[in-house]
Amino acid sequence: MNANYYQDPTQDVLKKLDVTQDGLTERQAEDRLQKYGKNELAGEKRTTILQKFINQFKDLMIIILLIATVISLLIGEASDALIIFLVVVLNAAFGVFQESKAENAIDALQEMTTPYTRVRRAGQIQQIQSNNVTLGDIILLEAGDVVPADARIIEAHNLKIEESALTGESVPTEKNSEILTDEKAGIGDQDNMAFMNTNVTYGTAEAVVTGIGMETQVGQIAGMISGVEQTTTPLQKNINHLSKILSVLILVIAAVIFIFGTVTGRETPFDMLLTAISLAVAAIPEGLPAIVTITLALGTQTMSKRNALVRKLPAVETLGTTEIIASDKTGTLTQNKMTVEQIFTDQKLMKVSDYALPLSSRMASIMLLANDSKRTKDGLLGDPTETALIQYFIDKKDDPAEIEQQYKRLDSVPFDSDRKLMSAIVKNKDGKIYCLTKGAVDVLLKRTTKIAVDGQVRDITPADRQKIEDTNSRLAHRALRVLAYAYKPVEKVAQQATSEAYENDLIFVGLTGMIDPERPEVEDAVKEAKAAGIRPLMITGDHKETAQAIAARLGIIEKGDDQGVITGSELDELSDEELRQNVDKYSVYARVSPEHKVRIVKAWQSHGKIVAMTGDGVNDAPALKTADIGVGMGITGTEVSKGAADIVLADDNFATIITAVEEGRKVFANIQKAVQYLLSANLGEVLTLSIMTFANWDIFLPVQILWINLVTDTFPAIALGVEEGEPDAMEHKPRGEKSTFLSNGVGSSIIYQGILESFLTLGVYLLAILDPVHQSSDMVHADALTMSFITLGMLQLGHAFNCKSIHRSIFTTKTFENRFFNWAILGSGVLLAATIFIPGFNNIFHVTTLNLTQWGIIFGAVFLMIVIVEVVKLVQRKTVYKNL
Repeated sequence: MNANYYQDPTQDVLKKLDVTQDGLTERQAEDRLQKYGKNELAGEKRTTILQKFINQFKDLMIIILLIATVISLLIGEASDALIIFLVVVLNAAFGVFQESKAENAIDALQEMTTPYTRVRRAGQIQQIQSNNVTLGDIILLEAGDVVPADARIIEAHNLKIEESALTGESVPTEKNSEILTDEKAGIGDQDNMAFMNTNVTYGTAEAVVTGIGMETQVGQIAGMISGVEQTTTPLQKNINHLSKILSVLILVIAAVIFIFGTVTGRETPFDMLLTAISLAVAAIPEGLPAIVTITLALGTQTMSKRNALVRKLPAVETLGTTEIIASDKTGTLTQNKMTVEQIFTDQKLMKVSDYALPLSSRMASIMLLANDSKRTKDGLLGDPTETALIQYFIDKKDDPAEIEQQYKRLDSVPFDSDRKLMSAIVKNKDGKIYCLTKGAVDVLLKRTTKIAVDGQVRDITPADRQKIEDTNSRLAHRALRVLAYAYKPVEKVAQQATSEAYENDLIFVGLTGMIDPERPEVEDAVKEAKAAGIRPLMITGDHKETAQAIAARLGIIEKGDDQGVITGSELDELSDEELRQNVDKYSVYARVSPEHKVRIVKAWQSHGKIVAMTGDGVNDAPALKTADIGVGMGITGTEVSKGAADIVLADDNFATIITAVEEGRKVFANIQKAVQYLLSANLGEVLTLSIMTFANWDIFLPVQILWINLVTDTFPAIALGVEEGEPDAMEHKPRGEKSTFLSNGVGSSIIYQGILESFLTLGVYLLAILDPVHQSSDMVHADALTMSFITLGMLQLGHAFNCKSIHRSIFTTKTFENRFFNWAILGSGVLLAATIFIPGFNNIFHVTTLNLTQWGIIFGAVFLMIVIVEVVKLVQRKTVYKNL
């Protein structure tokens, strides 16, 4: 089924497929259905909800937390075990909820197939279900049909097929039955082939089916989608990396504490085991998975309000790392509709923004009447070029019906690809008959003898022709599609409407230049992307000149830069290694196939770049799946592209991607703040307990360690996850694939801040030991342990304010505007203080009542913690981070 049928004469194709133009017999059709199966796309095996839920527990951090849950139960801390377990289950539920919406690409492909098709079987035309079309069927196509399978065209009459969802080319392709000699002709150049799920916009045709189901071009794309491996997101890599580091460190420290305490006789082996286990549980940032999930979920809500709909949670953060945005042109960077942009009349070229062609003009009547478009309740129906001519007048608030009512169409000479002209023969209310002609400039000029300028008709001069040709060339170099318009009075209607009868001795009136225009907001979005260190690429199925012109207009490449543009055929000449070595030279890729798009994405990924791919067509789906982040279009996008994407733009606005990138950077920064807070706090706990053990001091009891961990870890860290973004988030380059949660000075900050927390806690302990008020040694140690216990907890809560920004001062970060953060700190502080002030809690937590002086020392340590960190940040901003 994969033969290059476009290279064979139609009779050879029919012979290969063992069919005549009368079509298959019913027996043949039945046998082939049995042999080749239904004309359907193969479904992909789906994971059940239970499987998705179980998969959530394969993460190393989650496994560690489950172990911690079991250990907490063993040491009698049922409440802590329950909280850890709930965090894990909620995290898994969030993941399942997001994933249950995904993986619909193949289903969407099946739904796209047209339900019924007209075929000729045994010489009789009949209508059958499209999934019963089989190899060798003769199908009959007309405007409005969706092509049910890949087919070689046998006969074509003014046939045009819109293939943008497959090729990315915005203009319908003119089709014919001629043989092609190019052995490497791409999909967009196979003019004698019709492809599954493309739309017939004009004319009629007969074709023989050469490929069905998974053997069609769309089927191959479906196979590519199902064959693409899911990439691990930067966020997942970060968490896995962090989990491994923490696991090793926690186990080593716990083992050292246990061995040292047991050998020195500090406690019984069982008590030291409980202490070591408690320390290990405390050192695990069990709130991190929940914080990551909640921060991502809140990020998805914010992005949805700004028209970016997230299908997979990690995709939110991945966008923030994006270094390359490879964007489809048609419908993403452009509006996916032909628009009149320039008008040449009276020998003057004008932009439509500066000039409004009068509805009463001769040129207007040609544009509207030499036009086969139809107006329906659902809008304009017809060839996009012709509908654009009518839309031009509608947009400037004219009513085309005024002209249409003044003329009656008597006959027409239809467009064909050889002649490149079409004419309408019309009669006005005065009984005058005119031939109105539009078409290719060079062809129409050969048939022109006169020209209309400023309402006067005169003979056309060589200078006139030269100006028209120069204008045509000028517009064509800007990638505009140029149409010429002419007319002539007719004395009487010819017996047969032919080109020879009408299309000669014409009077030239003007030109229009049309283009699928860029979205107005995209140029600014491209500038913002570049300022943020992101490189935008254009990948399209359109012609090189069109792609180059649009890219230059948007600022993706410089005007006149043809070195940064490469075509699909030129890509074919490059091996994967050659493309990898040269990929940074190109910013525009024209006339590309789905395979090319995947190669381009992989070439950039081989350099360690995080690639976002945007697209709206069937042809974009494999690249969307291959890219680190796939961005589909919600309005113009096919269900296939949406199903393959990680994020869908509800407004199809390229600028929304940049908004989403900014949100992604904010999400990562907030998770990084939470990581800094959690790990510095946990390091403080570990160091404090370790030094107490090695110094042979009283040490915290397991219940005290777990309580500090419980009340100070989760809610303040979650609150940091909902902080506002840094004001200069889009003024820095992407952090890159190798960046982790510990990058950008966070790792060193965790270390010194954890050490600082530990030293301040131990300092308070020593001050309490030296307190001359107490006479009883037991009472001194009880108070000292209580003070250091409360100090360690309060230090962490105070330090949370430091963590509202990694490098900026807390006094420039709207310190108290995050109400959730304020309540989290207050609530955690109350829970910590409750161990002292609520009757009965003293015995449970083995603490004493403190006086005002002792509380003053505790809050003095907290104040000192904040001040020291602020001073360090100030020094960092003056030396290392001068741009902040």
